[in-house]
Amino acid sequence: MVCARAALGPGALWAAAWGVLLLTAPAGAQRGRKKVVHVLGESGPLKVVFSAKSRSGQVRRGVAEGESGSVVVQTAPGQVVSHRGGTIVLPCRYHYEAAAHGHDGVRLKWTKVVDPLAFTDVFVALGPQHRAFGSYRGRAELQGDGPGDASLVLRNVTLQDYGRYECEVTNELEDDAGMVKLDLEGVVFPYHPRGGRYKLTFAEAQRACAEQDGILASAEQLHAAWRDGLDWCNAGWLRDGSVQYPVNRPREPCGGLGGTGSAGGGGDANGGLRNYGYRHNAEERYDAFCFTSNLPGRVFFLKPLRPVPFSGAARACAARGAAVAKVGQLFAAWKLQLLDRCTAGWLADGSARYPIVNPRARCGGRRPGVRSLGFPDATRRLFGVYCYRAPGAPDPAPGGWGWGWAGGGGWAGGARDPAAWTPLHV
Repeated sequence: MVCARAALGPGALWAAAWGVLLLTAPAGAQRGRKKVVHVLGESGPLKVVFSAKSRSGQVRRGVAEGESGSVVVQTAPGQVVSHRGGTIVLPCRYHYEAAAHGHDGVRLKWTKVVDPLAFTDVFVALGPQHRAFGSYRGRAELQGDGPGDASLVLRNVTLQDYGRYECEVTNELEDDAGMVKLDLEGVVFPYHPRGGRYKLTFAEAQRACAEQDGILASAEQLHAAWRDGLDWCNAGWLRDGSVQYPVNRPREPCGGLGGTGSAGGGGDANGGLRNYGYRHNAEERYDAFCFTSNLPGRVFFLKPLRPVPFSGAARACAARGAAVAKVGQLFAAWKLQLLDRCTAGWLADGSARYPIVNPRARCGGRRPGVRSLGFPDATRRLFGVYCYRAPGAPDPAPGGWGWGWAGGGGWAGGARDPAAWTPLHV
């Protein structure tokens, strides 16, 4: 805020305000942001508002607060938190001196910030006309809690809804905007495919996370996971194009004992986030840090009469009205549904893993987590299988049903082709 004692005429006052604005406004000012100069005049404070070029390309002229009703937008401090499948209100209220103009002439617009200078439309309202865009159709609507309420109700929240949203309120002469951050309850998990470590470009990392029921984690989510104890000595892509990895137990092979390159209060005792910065996303290759949230269905371990090769995992789950669980689904079941099983099982990507909530000596160490056996030989290594059943899907073989080969003596002889499997009563 810049203040000046004005014993000047109106013309000199406006000239002084413009001069202050030109001196204080940064180059490449953010689109759609008004510049506010407070000037002390003879009759008291006067707020002069100059709007920068808006995202629509229009230039709004400056106005004085005493000449027209001003728009002031207020959003929630901090962030609002939901989970996948939930319903959340993105709070936004505006104050508008509507003596000369009614609320029907106010445009409400919600956008999502996808990059520092890129926005995607979410919802627009002008009087009785409302419209949602893209994946928000059928899920987004105004709360409508009286005049001045621009809050947005978002139903059936998805992983892709995570991020920052802008609430913009515009009348004929000026606008104002506020930001709301939508966070999701969930879990961050490191991931690399069967091909090995450091094989993914940025775009391939995005696809890999999506295939495992996740999205690339944000730097904020990785930082929260590090504070929660995540320790992983392999660098991975994040959604902003940076490459980082979390270290809770500093050691020489993992970026040294604290020092430079760490974030979040690192050092010899606390470790931190090792940060490679923003990398060339089409040429350099790393692992991925993925994020997933609450499951609408259930993950369960299926123990057939005998362990199965990977080729039989899908058929075994299908007989129970389910599909082979993805890596993100197993992590979500471990973190959010407290699934604890000291038995390795196949997952959809061909890896074998098992979730441990209560660590014990024979189950992979003293820390909780999802243990990984990597990618065993799909034809020789035999395990059970972790299945995922969507909500409302029936279980066609409840209770005492298992899997085996019908006819010919089962394992003692007969057909062992998984295509010949049938459910057998145990």
